[in-house]
Amino acid sequence: MSASACSQPGNSDNTAGNVNTNANTNATNSGNDNGNGNWITLFDGTDTDQWRQYNSDTFPDRGWQIEDGLLVFRPEPGPEWTSGRDIITRDTYQDFELQLEWMIEEGGNSGIFYHVLEQPTQAIYWSGLEMQILDNDNHPDADQGVDGNRKAGSLYDLIPAVPQNTRPHGEWNTVRIKSDGSRVEHWMNGEKILEFERWTPGWYEMLRNSKFRCHNEFGALQRGHIGLQDHSDIVKFRNIRIRNL
Repeated sequence: MSASACSQPGNSDNTAGNVNTNANTNATNSGNDNGNGNWITLFDGTDTDQWRQYNSDTFPDRGWQIEDGLLVFRPEPGPEWTSGRDIITRDTYQDFELQLEWMIEEGGNSGIFYHVLEQPTQAIYWSGLEMQILDNDNHPDADQGVDGNRKAGSLYDLIPAVPQNTRPHGEWNTVRIKSDGSRVEHWMNGEKILEFERWTPGWYEMLRNSKFRCHNEFGALQRGHIGLQDHSDIVKFRNIRIRNL
């Protein structure tokens, strides 16, 4: 939350033709950059080596796939499908800047998690902070919660995104999440839409009044995984990269 809108990187057009083009000359395809500020490419359009399923050593064999250079979650048809094939980065990150683009289909819901603690008996959202992905115009979650804190870009169910500048379903949204110590910022489509500070009296009061109050691990980690959600709706990602601060 400390960069100007004009410095927001990445391609923000609404076509699918400009794929995975925002990696700069310092980007690397694997490993940790040890805090030197170089970009780490988490998805380059060709493989999913940087990812695995939450609570698994391997990448899901269903749901997630690469389509025309995009990372796509597409549930299989039929009533037997249930959500839960969330994916996380193989590496963990402490102070970082994460950038990516997402596109949701009509009526869709998904999310970007960060500071995730892997817990065999708990879902990913009981530890990881979530930047909401949503078709605000067609999903009922947009009208639930408090003051729009379930709309796209929000810290899910806690802090609303202001301004609410999400593009509609079928169009690309460019986001940036910056986490530096206790300070966190959400940016979308070139604008800072929220910021907050963890581990303050106000932070703990907010959690005590939320559904996360019984989960002491929620938002507590200094270092954790990045995650992408299977919410049983079609969602697409591209240009995913991260750098350590």
